[in-house]
Amino acid sequence: MHRILVVDNDPPVCEAIRAWLMHHGYRVSIADGGNDGLAALDNGTFELMIVDVVMPDMPGFESIRVLHRRAPTLPLIAISGSAFLDPESFGPDFLRLASRLGATRCLRKPFKPATLLAVIDQCLSEADPHRRYVAALGAVVDALVEPQGRPRLAGNMIGHALGR
Repeated sequence: MHRILVVDNDPPVCEAIRAWLMHHGYRVSIADGGNDGLAALDNGTFELMIVDVVMPDMPGFESIRVLHRRAPTLPLIAISGSAFLDPESFGPDFLRLASRLGATRCLRKPFKPATLLAVIDQCLSEADPHRRYVAALGAVVDALVEPQGRPRLAGNMIGHALGR
């Protein structure tokens, strides 16, 4: 069961997302703003984050930047009802900025629940090979290190060099 962290200061949005995702088999934790999101990352394990772009405790896109920096391997879906108002406007390219700061995908509120599920599935599918690679690399490192923290490989090389 995948664990998802939702970081948004709007309780009705959080509860709607939580109910929908839980109905579809996800475990969901809610954080009320960027600072609470950082605390949740420190105290839990997640496979994906959904982060509102505009929250009062972290200005603008700061929450995306900080949360991505804290957990760079987690897919991050940026959501907003105000930052992405008019994609045809000549203003700043908010979608590109969110991506540069670490967002894997961006959704404009209001979005359809089915759209959110599709984006989550895409993000998790794309992240899965990377997670498997990191897990395999960790297993190799664990296999090379003895319980006392000494590399087995180095010990074997030294023993071989001394004729043992």
